[in-house]
Amino acid sequence: MEKKKLETRLIHGEYDRKKHYGSLTPPLYQTSTFTFDSAEQGEARFAGIESGYIYSRLGNPTVAILEKAIADLEEGEEGVAFASGMAAVSSILLALVKHGEHILVSEGVYGCTYGFLQLVDDRYGIEHDFIEMSDEDTIRNRIKPNTKVLYVETPINPTMKLIDLKMVIRVAKESGVTVVVDNTFCSPYLQQPLTLGADVVIHSATKYICGHGDVIAGLAVGKAAFMQVVRGTTLKDMGGVMAPFDAWLLLRGLKTLSVRMDRHCSNAKGLYEKLKMHPMIKSVVYPGDPDYTQFTLAEKQMKQPGGLITFEIEGGKEEAQSFMNHLKMVQVAVSLGDAESLIQHPATMTHAVVPSEKRLEMGITEGMLRLSVGLENVEDIWEDLSQALQKTASEFTPSK
Repeated sequence: MEKKKLETRLIHGEYDRKKHYGSLTPPLYQTSTFTFDSAEQGEARFAGIESGYIYSRLGNPTVAILEKAIADLEEGEEGVAFASGMAAVSSILLALVKHGEHILVSEGVYGCTYGFLQLVDDRYGIEHDFIEMSDEDTIRNRIKPNTKVLYVETPINPTMKLIDLKMVIRVAKESGVTVVVDNTFCSPYLQQPLTLGADVVIHSATKYICGHGDVIAGLAVGKAAFMQVVRGTTLKDMGGVMAPFDAWLLLRGLKTLSVRMDRHCSNAKGLYEKLKMHPMIKSVVYPGDPDYTQFTLAEKQMKQPGGLITFEIEGGKEEAQSFMNHLKMVQVAVSLGDAESLIQHPATMTHAVVPSEKRLEMGITEGMLRLSVGLENVEDIWEDLSQALQKTASEFTPSK
């Protein structure tokens, strides 16, 4: 039978209602442990001879439904769920590298990913380097004999720079380096790195996959053999497992992912030109801007430009904070992908852990703001942004 389109799979997935008493919605198996019919069955399950559930840290039916769903949506073999996006990042990387080995990282990543890489470098001797992955020779020249992983964000948080995944993957494969892609900003609806040859894709499911601001969660998809290793080692032993209720909420969120993403994207498209033309805005970075240097790559690699806009306000930190303080509807908060429009100041919030000189190298200035465009009416979002910009301009313009 022909495979259904992604929008249909988001709603139906591989969930078999007949196995769950015909329940339309996947049931919530809110239990910590599972009973055995006999001592011998318990022994068989722990030995791996018999399949079945043992303990929810090792596997849970509700979580398993979600894991199958994300694997299907990312066109991968197996998905694994985690308690947070950072649990996914740390579990995947620690399953791939050990002391004395090296990770090559796209220049500019989420602040906590930066912090984790620094932590394992300082304490456990797992090296890393940040590079601008703009061309093949740059990447080839920075791959070392001990490089095991090439870790990529695209678009990069918060600068919105894009990485040419096909190019990066092609170079990495020459040296047998594993490619891990953080796909949080796009969701599988806009971009599917595994179809381009990536080995593992990671999501902070807290963001677009949830879509409602009420779950902290992570997901990863890759080859079944490797994901089983992750499941049986870094997930199981470090314990960053997803709760059944969180999985249930994410399954609910997935059903509306396509319609939500379409609205996020259309709203962002309606806002970027207005921001770009405003005298208080120094620059705007949005993958859907035809003047953006990576516009062609965005069209090739992403189904739509996404729902995030990064812009720099004239002035610096004081002007940026004043602008945020004047907002009424747009909420000052980290995270993204929620129904509500959210704005944050990367230099003092999501990337505060990054040293100032490194932030500037990444392109993160004191006047930079990251806007996660929500699902509100786009005219209302702009009205709020506009009035806040006007008040900020008045506040910092000397009176005659």
